Amino acid sequence: MASVTFKGAPAKTVGELPAVGSTAPAFTLVGRTLEEVSLDAYAGKKKVVNIVHSLDTGLCANSARRFNQDAGSRSDTVVLVVSKDLPFAQKRFCEAEGLTNVVTLSAFRSGFAKDWGVELLDSPIKGLLARSVVVLDENNKVVYTQQVPELTTEPDYDKALAALG
Repeated sequence: MASVTFKGAPAKTVGELPAVGSTAPAFTLVGRTLEEVSLDAYAGKKKVVNIVHSLDTGLCANSARRFNQDAGSRSDTVVLVVSKDLPFAQKRFCEAEGLTNVVTLSAFRSGFAKDWGVELLDSPIKGLLARSVVVLDENNKVVYTQQVPELTTEPDYDKALAALG
């Protein structure tokens, strides 16, 4: 269980992020047109898994924009923005923002939050995902993780991007 804070108050997650050096847990999430999407769909690519509470919040939206700009145009990399937002809202957000270099995936009907250790167990945003970044290599080995310690702050973009090599 990870201990983080939300606006300075303690908050706990259901577990820990996958460990660096481990193989990322498999997942099946929901894409923008309600199709099921697995981690295997991105085989052979590096992955930035940008885990956010909701794209309806400023910081979560900022992280999607930043990774869209800084990593999304790399031909060897896919940026996956995972939240519990419904796919319809994720699609509207990306269209309104002109984000074409990220893939939004919804965890609203999957075990992703528990399997990846990011479900918040308490705090006003209980049940949503704790802000985190996990970078995977082409074989789904975890090469970088950051569990953002204060959920109202942005991740360390530079370190996540550096982990892509």
